[in-house]
Amino acid sequence: MDDSPTAAVPDSLRYDDGQYVPERGWLGDNQTLRSRRIAARFLRAVHKPWFVVRIPVNVGALTTTGRKSGKPRSTYVKAVRSGNKAYLVSIPGQHALWLKNIRANPTVTLRLRGGTYTGVVRDPADEAERTAARAEFCDAVHPFDYAENIFHRRGRPTRAKIVELHHAWFEGGTPLVVELGARVRRNWRGL
Repeated sequence: MDDSPTAAVPDSLRYDDGQYVPERGWLGDNQTLRSRRIAARFLRAVHKPWFVVRIPVNVGALTTTGRKSGKPRSTYVKAVRSGNKAYLVSIPGQHALWLKNIRANPTVTLRLRGGTYTGVVRDPADEAERTAARAEFCDAVHPFDYAENIFHRRGRPTRAKIVELHHAWFEGGTPLVVELGARVRRNWRGL
């Protein structure tokens, strides 16, 4: 048996030429970057009313600074906290607008269950940190992950299918580490 980190990723979840394509295909056959961004806006609109009240475990409201506008830009991301770090993965890789904003200015605000923190985002420093990030990000399964799995995978969600999906995202996307700083008080009027 192959013990490589990608061994748990079925072919149906592997990235196609560097692009994430959901197994379920809810975007249809025409999965352009534009259609994925439209779908992401729709999902944010659906999530927003619920997440403002109570954000799920391992989900974060990430606020970056727009690289062109200089204005705050917010989105929801899978964010797994471990001590003074949080691990994120840009599922579409380098194409995510929030990742482009982070590359221009790595200082962010991250609202997690339990508080809002300032932080600085960076790539994993070495293979040991990447391995720790993989373990934290991929193996954590919470109730929200079952609902999330329905949008990405065919069939009934199971813990094994969720872990496979998380591994696919980690290996095909862009993993990041947020060094969490001070806890901040915020008035959440938007995201």
